[in-house]
Amino acid sequence: MNDISMTRASAARSARAAGYCATVFGRGLALVVLVPVLMYSAVLCLVGVGLLILPHELRLLRRLADGERDRLGRWAATSTPPAGPHARRRLMAVLSDPATGRDLRWAAAMAVAGTVLGLIGAALFLFPAAVLVLVGLWWLFPRDDPIRLILNVPIDSWGSAFYAGVPQFLLSVLLALFGPPLLARLAAAVSRWLLAPSAAAVLAERVSTLDRTRIGAIDAHGNELRRIERDLHDGTQARLVSLAMQLGLAERTLSADPAAVGPLLTRAREGAEEAMAELRDVLRSVYPPILADRGLAGAVSAVGARCPVPATLELGELGEPGELGDVPAQIEVAVYFAITEALTNAAKHAHAGSVSVTLARAGGTLRAEITDDGRGGAAEGGGTGLRGMRQRVEAVDGVLRVQSPPGGPTVITVECPCGS
Repeated sequence: MNDISMTRASAARSARAAGYCATVFGRGLALVVLVPVLMYSAVLCLVGVGLLILPHELRLLRRLADGERDRLGRWAATSTPPAGPHARRRLMAVLSDPATGRDLRWAAAMAVAGTVLGLIGAALFLFPAAVLVLVGLWWLFPRDDPIRLILNVPIDSWGSAFYAGVPQFLLSVLLALFGPPLLARLAAAVSRWLLAPSAAAVLAERVSTLDRTRIGAIDAHGNELRRIERDLHDGTQARLVSLAMQLGLAERTLSADPAAVGPLLTRAREGAEEAMAELRDVLRSVYPPILADRGLAGAVSAVGARCPVPATLELGELGEPGELGDVPAQIEVAVYFAITEALTNAAKHAHAGSVSVTLARAGGTLRAEITDDGRGGAAEGGGTGLRGMRQRVEAVDGVLRVQSPPGGPTVITVECPCGS
């Protein structure tokens, strides 16, 4: 049974690799056409016509290259960040984009290497079927020129078809099992080497990202401090001032009319309780006590249970089922508030009928995905709190992605590093 399972797994892996090779072959053929067109348009720039055509062709090349980057992430499980689409700008600005040079060298190389490797990889997967068909149709070939396959043994009878065809079929099966994955890995390695940014470019992008997230973190921190100050000033402080006034009035009334002091003290006690409740709300907005009491998984479960929209929660596994391991406090707060805000948006703005939350940890990354079936169209600056969510997440070096096409569904993904 184990041998059968391993054979099935190898066949599935080979089929997946063959599919990738077929895509590489198709993209290689497209580049065979596109590369000469790009060269011709570059020549036309001398007369001015190419200045109008070439930017559009480079945008098409960028879409092809980003498609390969995305496919590399799914096939080879390696992250090659997308360069993103070209803006509608002039030719020199497009050419000055560092990713354009990588796209061009990838196009030139994969027009040849991609076409060859993709064709061979896809053909090897179909090779066993071709061997069966050719061996079974040996009688269609002339007797003085019989068919010869891998082993160069002539097949001119059903007997020779059996004793020569079976070994050749088995050999073709081996080639189909191990050839496409090898060629797919080779094609993926070439594409990854050509499309991946240099170490200097990665470092520059990292510095730029850190500068942006630092500014966002400072803004988020400032906004949070102003919110806490406003809540304390308008809420708790006003309650305490009222409490002090009622106690002062009770103190002056005590000697003249002791019976009237009771109602004053009652109102003072009620004011003190309200002040304490508002103070607890302010403290809860800084670091929710439920995180300290029940952890992130328990806190998210409680939020999902209180959500007005029916919510389903799926927790990842790390060691024990449902466990997320040790997560830094600042990461817990950022992810908790992001999930809470997303659930609030699903009920308040998206008018969703259901929402699902997936919270999982893979190595050193904590990932949360919130999906609702609402009307979609969520955008930052639309009163949905997405900007604040992004600032919170980026402040802890995380990433927030929002996919919300009109008509839905809305998918919000949060990824935060939390150690190994």
